Amino acid sequence: MAEATRTVAAGGVVDPLPQVLLLHGIWNGRVWLGPLAWRLRREGFRVATFGYSTAFGGAEAALPRLRQRIQRLAQQGPVALVGHSLGGLIALQALRQAPQLPVTRVVCLGAPLAGSAVAQTLLRRGLGVALGRSAALLQQGLGQWDGSAAVGMVAGSVALGVGNRIAALGPDSDGTVALAETRVPGLRDHCLVRASHSGLLFSPVAARQAAAFLRHGRFAA
Repeated sequence: MAEATRTVAAGGVVDPLPQVLLLHGIWNGRVWLGPLAWRLRREGFRVATFGYSTAFGGAEAALPRLRQRIQRLAQQGPVALVGHSLGGLIALQALRQAPQLPVTRVVCLGAPLAGSAVAQTLLRRGLGVALGRSAALLQQGLGQWDGSAAVGMVAGSVALGVGNRIAALGPDSDGTVALAETRVPGLRDHCLVRASHSGLLFSPVAARQAAAFLRHGRFAA
C-alpha cells in the first residue's frame, strides 16, 4: 500500500493525509468501489474498503463491525470515511452512535441524508423487502448533522436511473436520489457533479472533489 502524502499545515507542522475507508451503497459490494479507490490512491491516500450485507444485514449488523474497523485503522493515524449512497448514511450513523470515534472528515456521494423518496415509495407499495434491513435508515435519513466530523456531500446531476421510474424525482436528481435529499443542516460543503447515482463511483470529477475535501475540508471551486 502506498505511503500517504504529507501536507504542511500552518506553523510548519507536518500532518499525514488521513487513511480513507470506503463504504458502498445498497445492492452493491466492495468491487464497485474499485475505480474510486484507484483514483484516491493516485491522489496519495491510503485506501481501504468496508463490505457489508446491505439488505440482509443492514445498518444494525454493519455498525459494530464498522466501529471496530475504524478503531483498528486509527492505530495507524487519522481516519476519514467516504460513503456512497447508503454507505454515507451508515458512516454518519456510526459517528452519531459513537462520537468518540477518531474520524475527522466524511465525504458522502449521493447519500439521501434527508431521507429517500424512492425508499418511501417502495415501502408504501409493499415492496420494502427489496431494501431489507436498510429500509428504515433509507426512508428516514439522518436529518441535521451536528457531529464533530466535517461532512461534505458530492451530489450527481444526471437524472438517469431506476429511481425516476419509482418516484417522481424530477430533473434535479441523480436518477435515484433527489438533490434536495442530499442537503441537510450541518454539512460543511456541498458540490454538484455531472454524474448519475451509480456514475458517482466512476466519475473522475467526483473523485477529485472527494480528495479535495479530504485534504482541505472543502471542495474545489
